[in-house]
Amino acid sequence: MKNQELEKSFKLKLVDTIDYVPGSVVIKAILKKKTGTVTILSFDSGETLSSKISPFDNLIQIIDGEAEIIINEESNTIETGHVIIIPAHTRNVVKANKRFKMMSIIIKSGYEDVSI
Repeated sequence: MKNQELEKSFKLKLVDTIDYVPGSVVIKAILKKKTGTVTILSFDSGETLSSKISPFDNLIQIIDGEAEIIINEESNTIETGHVIIIPAHTRNVVKANKRFKMMSIIIKSGYEDVSI
């Protein structure tokens, strides 16, 4: 199944755009561009995103529930409404000790020479 972006110019409540699925991590694109991505994810209790290293910073906001974000072996508990930035080039794991939903924003580098 192709991961479609959400409809543009349409008001929505972000937390309601993705459902919990028993025994699963669900990923839905909000925006997916060459310059970066915005996705929302739902995690059922006990689910984990495997350890990985990304070349880009990743801003995570919890939109429902509570997540455990492990960055370079340091555990952080993040609750609804809170954010954490996973720095580029660091090993990280996202764990659901309880079910939760989150938004992930990754902006790829490449605009250092552009002035606004």
